[in-house]
Amino acid sequence: MSELVLRDATAEDLPAILAMLAKDTIPPQREADPGDRRYLAAFEAIDCDPNQRLIAAELDGRVVGTMQLSFLPGLSFRGSWRGLIEAVRIANDLRGQRFGEQMILWAVEQCRTRDCKLVQLTSSSARTDAHRFYARLGFVQSHVGMKLHLRD
Repeated sequence: MSELVLRDATAEDLPAILAMLAKDTIPPQREADPGDRRYLAAFEAIDCDPNQRLIAAELDGRVVGTMQLSFLPGLSFRGSWRGLIEAVRIANDLRGQRFGEQMILWAVEQCRTRDCKLVQLTSSSARTDAHRFYARLGFVQSHVGMKLHLRD
């Protein structure tokens, strides 16, 4: 089996990353035309911020996964940093092969390297399989997350 390579995404990775996001059905029609300039603007904002990392997971030259890592300073926990893992995706045809596990464990290690004292993530309440996956990796459902969607 080939080895999964995890690296910072480049602008050239955007089409593959956006295709994975578009295949997500929770919620439906969340994404726009991949040519929408807002995607490139968002990528550039992430890319120039040292506390943000957009990750591409590559297998045999193909981008097959993605996630965003955010490093957040905070006052609680004695001024500790925390890591936030968001927008985790793995190509549909590669699910169940432990690539997602490799990605999350790698992300946790990146948070350790940045001296984060905790790692957090959110997952849609409809994603019960994902909840079991994260629990198997040691994550605990300790809080209730809430969102307020703002209109364009």
